[in-house]
Amino acid sequence: MLRRPRRNRKSAAIRELVQENNLALSDLIFPLFVMEGQGVKTEVTSMPGIYRFSQDLLLEEIRECVDLGLKTFALFPNLPEARKDKYATESLNPDGLYLQSVQAIKAQFPEISIMTDIAMDPYSSDGHDGIVEHGPQGLEILNDETLEVLGKMAVAQARAGADIVGPSDMMDGRIGYIRECLDEEGFTKVSIMAYTAKYASAFYGPFRDALDSAPRFGDKKTYQMNPANSREALIEAELDYLEGADFLMVKPALAYLDVIKLLSDNFNLPIAAYNVSGEYAMIKAAARNGWLDGDRAMLEALTAMKRAGAKIILTYFAKEIATKI
Repeated sequence: MLRRPRRNRKSAAIRELVQENNLALSDLIFPLFVMEGQGVKTEVTSMPGIYRFSQDLLLEEIRECVDLGLKTFALFPNLPEARKDKYATESLNPDGLYLQSVQAIKAQFPEISIMTDIAMDPYSSDGHDGIVEHGPQGLEILNDETLEVLGKMAVAQARAGADIVGPSDMMDGRIGYIRECLDEEGFTKVSIMAYTAKYASAFYGPFRDALDSAPRFGDKKTYQMNPANSREALIEAELDYLEGADFLMVKPALAYLDVIKLLSDNFNLPIAAYNVSGEYAMIKAAARNGWLDGDRAMLEALTAMKRAGAKIILTYFAKEIATKI
């Protein structure tokens, strides 16, 4: 036999020499949850090892992560019901929890990158990503009216110091609208990471626990994508590309590796994968029960995302990985 592939697997040194994909801390974005209060840190029950932090403790957590080598964070707010209303007005409050937290993070850590979330659901009394109306056909999420809210959110977040804004709402035309709003206000350097192919997935449950942001009625299937579709992602990606997105994201990641590859093969923009809460929770639960090696499963899952074509991975494993790489 002239060709023996096992020669390139014969030792750890050789295996590392020929390894095609490598996971680096610079690939990772760590999602964090901020809540009201002082000196408060509460674990998300369905996400072992992940916490909601009051702003003071959030800054301490970020300091630990920066010392470990992490440089980019995505921030999400946990708000009490009293702060929520139909039009998500709290999202525009310059003295509110979220915008104040972004401002505090950038003041203390000017060297890191902060990615913010643009969607109405954390602030909405309806729990949806857009304005809800009850019409003759039942529940309807108003697309164009929602864009006005999203554009204002983007500008408010940019003003607070956001480096990257992440429209996670899946409204049609939101990337172009947000880009225009940002540019008109002089925020031409603020990047947009489009949640390009965000699927109506069963894997978001723990995240909604963390934010208490589940829909109060109905579901999100009229705006999030059908899990059965992949070519539809090309339509969404083409629109986001033409409207000025700087990154294209696929969410979730593990069950959608084919979609990550599809976008990677067809667009010359960095592709991001969101390793969502349910994917994190599955590995953690199985590891706690002794059903698999948690560390190996974690690294294997994230390496698969890199192999599929993701340049960037949003993952709740980021801090844990930083202690191991």
